[in-house]
Amino acid sequence: MSGPEVRVLALYPEQMNIYADRGNILFLQRRSEWRGIPFRYAAAGPGDGFDPAEHDLIYIGGGQDRDQVLVAEDMLRSKREAIAAAVEDGAALLAVCGGYQLLGHRYELGEESIPGLGIADLETVREPGPRLIGNVSIEVELGEGPRVLAGFENHGGRTVLGPSAEPLGRVLHGHGNNDRDGYEGVKRLNLIGTYLHGPLLPKNAWLADRLIALAIARRTGFLPELEPLEDDLEAASHATALRAAERG
Repeated sequence: MSGPEVRVLALYPEQMNIYADRGNILFLQRRSEWRGIPFRYAAAGPGDGFDPAEHDLIYIGGGQDRDQVLVAEDMLRSKREAIAAAVEDGAALLAVCGGYQLLGHRYELGEESIPGLGIADLETVREPGPRLIGNVSIEVELGEGPRVLAGFENHGGRTVLGPSAEPLGRVLHGHGNNDRDGYEGVKRLNLIGTYLHGPLLPKNAWLADRLIALAIARRTGFLPELEPLEDDLEAASHATALRAAERG
């Protein structure tokens, strides 16, 4: 295997990029480069396939419903097998909002049923009623003890996890997956799906570092201890996001 390098693949960056979620990629790049870690970025859009062995961190952002329909059809046809193979082989995957919904079996959008990737045991239904909007915080456990993620959610779909799915975290403030069961997101192997926008990673620098470490570990075979950074601004951003969630 080659030396430490963060190799990121963004799926549908033009179609799935609302709430400035492209900032997640930039944040990963900056935190890698500040440590002197090479960062390699690639993108795969409609019709593009990819080699699952060539990318150690896959990112899927959020999109409008009309974009999700088009992306879902193309993703099943051109990328489903590669995404599943990468996840099973230890690649990290972060999917936000619309990307999160597409990890599941299907998204019921009115009279239309959008098939998902089926790599996480969940389903999403666009139910009558208001959208679930607001600042949110959740308690998560990703192998380093309990931590809190904070961000912003805005989704009409209600996601329900199946019996084999594990939630990303427990809702402290906000709505979460469906505003009923108290859970938010999903996790499986090194896959994370969540409704948290913001963008998510600049508000939660520790999660960005966790993803960087997982990406490197897939190359090297061991989880590195990353060099600490001066994170005063990042800590302030996280604290502000938490206060916003607490205020509701």
